[in-house]
Amino acid sequence: MIVAFIVLVLMVTTAYLGWFGIQDLMHALDFPGRITGAVLFVASVVTFVGAIAVLDYAFRGCFPHAGLVALIGTVAAFVTNAMLTLEVFRDGDSTPYQALWGLLTVASALAAFLVWRTRVDIPAPKRVAAAVVVSSVLAVTNFGYQHLYQPYQHGGRPLITMSVGQAMLSQDRKWFAVPVAIRLENHSAMGFYVVGAEFHAMGVRVPPATKDRLRLQWRADAQQQREFRERSPLTRREVHEPGEMVMAQPWMDPGDWIEASDSLVTRTVVQLPVKTPYDHLAFYATASFGRKDRLGLDHFESLTYSWHGGKVPQWAKKNDIDSVIYRGRVHENNALDEHTRDPRYLNVYWRFGTHGADVTYTVARLGEEDRQVNPRKVVGRYGIVDAGSGPIEQTLWDIKNRH
Repeated sequence: MIVAFIVLVLMVTTAYLGWFGIQDLMHALDFPGRITGAVLFVASVVTFVGAIAVLDYAFRGCFPHAGLVALIGTVAAFVTNAMLTLEVFRDGDSTPYQALWGLLTVASALAAFLVWRTRVDIPAPKRVAAAVVVSSVLAVTNFGYQHLYQPYQHGGRPLITMSVGQAMLSQDRKWFAVPVAIRLENHSAMGFYVVGAEFHAMGVRVPPATKDRLRLQWRADAQQQREFRERSPLTRREVHEPGEMVMAQPWMDPGDWIEASDSLVTRTVVQLPVKTPYDHLAFYATASFGRKDRLGLDHFESLTYSWHGGKVPQWAKKNDIDSVIYRGRVHENNALDEHTRDPRYLNVYWRFGTHGADVTYTVARLGEEDRQVNPRKVVGRYGIVDAGSGPIEQTLWDIKNRH
């Protein structure tokens, strides 16, 4: 009965360690994940050999050191089960896995104690103890790096730059167009998924003041800036009115990507009538990216609109703001998290209104979009970073004079 119990514990441990190990070894998104897969696979081999040794030690006695191998196998099962139990309770959502690994941790500890009680003959006990300690420390260190330390380290981010061309008149001289080139460069050693990218142009009225403006007016300008996304300078001789959006568009689709050491250029054109009331144009290009070694991202399968019943969480709602809503499934960067955590979805909200546009996002389970997750946790776990360029301002006086 005792032998059957020990063999059952070792074989169950072998099965899931081998399964998780092979999946990570073949499909983990980063190198530490592959190493963890190799460690789990080696541990599964050790526990499998330990199960065979338990049978030989109990019944046949063909191998002189079967008892030692059985002890090593049960100790390896205890160490790996204990580490996985800590991880699934710290970061997992699966109650069945929590129950399974908690039970296996207790069972493997009992199995190791039962084998040790048989007075196993250990040749060169100090060397064996040193080998077990060193291998355990290496396994724990690698596991801790992969699941505790590494996810919270920050990497680089792509660089967004804009260049604004010369405004050109139409043939009838009633319209003009301003070409804008948006360049995305990834100088880091990793690829990035595009979470969301938006470009918008703001028209700004800047009438000059006939005399120096009072300090009280500066204060009023500073207070007014809190109501709008765009920022205007505090000046003595200009009156910066709130900007009005004249154009907005996504310049990359959610789910696209840019590889390491790669670059791309997108060009767009902003058109306005020559008799526009604006004095300046201000251009903005922003984007959010997720590291390809931290998450896998399916194609965004759903596209809804706030004005057609699309649900926007309370924290993302603002007055007079419309939203285009994208959603895609997020996959974890290792098999353990992929199977012990509930499915998460990346919800992206491209918001636009009279006074500007932006992109915001959240990673959440279905039905939990209203819960605003700590941005530092999202950055730490999935490597999601923001980048932007602007404002780049261009005066329109020259084009109006040419008219």
